[in-house]
Amino acid sequence: MAHGTKPMFVSGERYGMATVSDGSWRQRGAGPLVAVAGAFILAQLLLVPPSMGLGWDEVVYVSQVGTEAPAAFFSAPRARGVSLLVWPVASWSSSTALLRVYLAVLSGLGLYLALRAWRGLFPPRVLAGAGALFATLWVTLFYGPQAMPNLWVAYGALFCVGCTLRAHADRFDGRALWGVLAGAAVMAWMRPTDAVWVTLPLLALAAAVRHRRLGGALAAGLVAGGAEWVIEAFVSHGGLRERLNQASRIQGDLGWNLAVDDQLRSLVGTTLCRPCDGEMPDPAVYAWWFVLPLLAAYALAVAVWSGRTTRTLVPLACAATAAFPYLFLIGYAAPRFLLPAYALLAVPVADALLHSVTRPNGRWRPAVAAVLAVGLTGHLAVQYTVLDRTVDRTTAKRRAWTHSAAELHRLGVRPPCLLTGHEAIPLAYYTGCASGATHGHNANTTRADILRTARSIPVGALSAPGRKPPRYARDWEPHRLDRLEVRIAPTPVAGGPA
Repeated sequence: MAHGTKPMFVSGERYGMATVSDGSWRQRGAGPLVAVAGAFILAQLLLVPPSMGLGWDEVVYVSQVGTEAPAAFFSAPRARGVSLLVWPVASWSSSTALLRVYLAVLSGLGLYLALRAWRGLFPPRVLAGAGALFATLWVTLFYGPQAMPNLWVAYGALFCVGCTLRAHADRFDGRALWGVLAGAAVMAWMRPTDAVWVTLPLLALAAAVRHRRLGGALAAGLVAGGAEWVIEAFVSHGGLRERLNQASRIQGDLGWNLAVDDQLRSLVGTTLCRPCDGEMPDPAVYAWWFVLPLLAAYALAVAVWSGRTTRTLVPLACAATAAFPYLFLIGYAAPRFLLPAYALLAVPVADALLHSVTRPNGRWRPAVAAVLAVGLTGHLAVQYTVLDRTVDRTTAKRRAWTHSAAELHRLGVRPPCLLTGHEAIPLAYYTGCASGATHGHNANTTRADILRTARSIPVGALSAPGRKPPRYARDWEPHRLDRLEVRIAPTPVAGGPA
């Protein structure tokens, strides 16, 4: 037999996609993906208010190309991909709502394209299910309309892996090779180190099957996406090795650090868990996290039994390498770090779920389907609850920055101006000022430069309530802001000494 002793898994209704023509797939399979992507866009706009202000990291990325404030300090780990992504809107408009809508629509399109790369590898309903599973995670919905890199690394990974599997199946599929290059470039464009981790299994596959064109496409994509980051390393950071060392120090000196428990704590909606020393959330919040590897193992077992191991094993391997540094090499956690792993797991997991609720002839297993429906309903309820609380908490914090910025304007701190100290980067953006730091990960100025600047423009030194202000600002006039204290340098005298 052409397909061995188990043809029903490969050539039957369930997994006959490998023999379906590309044109037929477009006719029968694009609709569900379009529906999932459209629902994802709508859910973002409804559940994550476009009016929610920019966060700390967003401020850094947007300020590089925006008109609202001078560019914030760009530290070693960051890459310019997000800044270029938001440039079409941020370069001419200061509207956060417009930027959020733009990113929500773009993220929906990205989800569609990333899943479309898997056509012919899995049935359309598996891909649509994968998109629904990934898009309904609170962390996916929360970061969809935000100017952050991790979701775009996830899309690039999903697209790159899908195209790699297509190129592996058909060595003469030129479009798949271009897709491999594009997916790798997007990942490297957003976060070069993440791109390397994701592509390790793909490079190993290309070497194992001696597919030079595939290996070349992967390498070309990594070079194309990461070239700017490497060039900037030599221009601004003393070389590539020094930039990597700086990035490691900023991220807490990368090394063996068991961060699995940190990730569990962050699932309650803590967008940055550093230090991550809070209590564990209710098990209902993280139960899905432990179900994922079980479903992944089941998906692999089904794939091995049905003779289609590669198309399931490869995304699982890439998910593992994508998650590894954030589970074992970093001393803190953020839920968004694992978005690439979740995206890569989504397809095999959706395949496993579909297999569990259908018989080989395509008929439903009612009892299993009912149990699964109850479980997914509970899962969605937990995801929505965490998302709602996270949005409320985040919105309140960013609204406080808006209030503080208005108060600083009232106190005479208006552009051009400079803010230093605690939370200087986000608050400076909201105020329209430049930001400066004399120490820490974002150090970009000196005490002498700050005092010199204070002679010509308004300067404020921020500190947390109860904390001592920097020495150079202890004689400056103190004021209380929302959750902050500011000391403002004496008003420069017109015509005075420079």
